[in-house]
Amino acid sequence: MDIRDLRKIGKRLREEILSHLDELRTGAPLGKGASGDITHPIDKRAEDIVIGEAEKLKIPLTIISEECGVKDIRGGGPRLLLDPIDGSRNALSGVPFFSTSIAVVDGDTIGDVSLGYVINLISGDEYWAAKGKGSFLNGSPVQSQRDHTFTVIAYEAQTPRADLPGIIPLLSLFRRARCFGSTALDLALLAQGSISTFITPSPSRSFDFAAGYLLIKEAGGIITDTDGEEIEGIKIGIKRATSLLASGNRHLHEKALEVLTGRDASKD
Repeated sequence: MDIRDLRKIGKRLREEILSHLDELRTGAPLGKGASGDITHPIDKRAEDIVIGEAEKLKIPLTIISEECGVKDIRGGGPRLLLDPIDGSRNALSGVPFFSTSIAVVDGDTIGDVSLGYVINLISGDEYWAAKGKGSFLNGSPVQSQRDHTFTVIAYEAQTPRADLPGIIPLLSLFRRARCFGSTALDLALLAQGSISTFITPSPSRSFDFAAGYLLIKEAGGIITDTDGEEIEGIKIGIKRATSLLASGNRHLHEKALEVLTGRDASKD
C-alpha cells in the first residue's frame, strides 16, 4: 500500500460523503461503535467506504477502526488505523471542519507508523507523510513553524470543565487560541506551520493521532504527551491511550512543558 492508494480512498470518501451529507447528518444514531462512542450514519458510511476500497486492493490488511474495531482482510496484514470521521460533532452540527485520518502501521506501536494521510472532507485538502520522506500538503512539501513566536495554539477539550483549567496558563502565552474540533486536522495544520502548538489533555485514541504524529515528525515538529514523555512506544488500538502536546519546534515545546509541568524541560 502506498500514498496513491490512500489518496484514491480519500477521493472516493469526499465524493460520497459530500453528496449525501444532509441525509447523513439527520439520520438516527446506530448505537455504539467498538470504541464505545456513539456511531452516527456519517461515521458508518465513511468506514464502509474505506473498507470497501481497501478490499479492492486485494492485499492482506488488518483494519483497526473506531466503529468496527478490528477487521482482517485476506487473513490480515499491515494495520490500517482508521478514524472514519474525525470531528463527528462538527459534521453533525453543520460546522464545515471534519476529516478522515488513515495511518499504515507496520508493527504494534505508534513508532511503527509508516504512512499517514488526512483529508479535509470539506475543502479537499490532503495531507500525507511517509516515514523518512517528509510531509506534504496537496503534493507540496511542508514544514512546521521554525521561529520561536507563540502565535496560535490549538486545543481540544473533551470535557471542558475538567480540561480547560489546567491549560489556561499555556493558552495565555499565545496571541490566539483555537478549538477546531478535529484532532487530525489540528495536527495537520501544525505540520504545515499554521499552528505553533497543539494540546489535548484528555487521553486520545491512537487512530485519532497516528497519521498526525507522522505528519508532524516528518515536518520537523515535536510530539509527546503533556508530561513530555515520548509516545512512540504506545500500543495501537481502540482504547484511549495518551494526552498530546505537539509543537512546531523544540523551543516552543520546551516552553510549553515548562508552563505545564513547572520544570525546565531544556534540562531534561
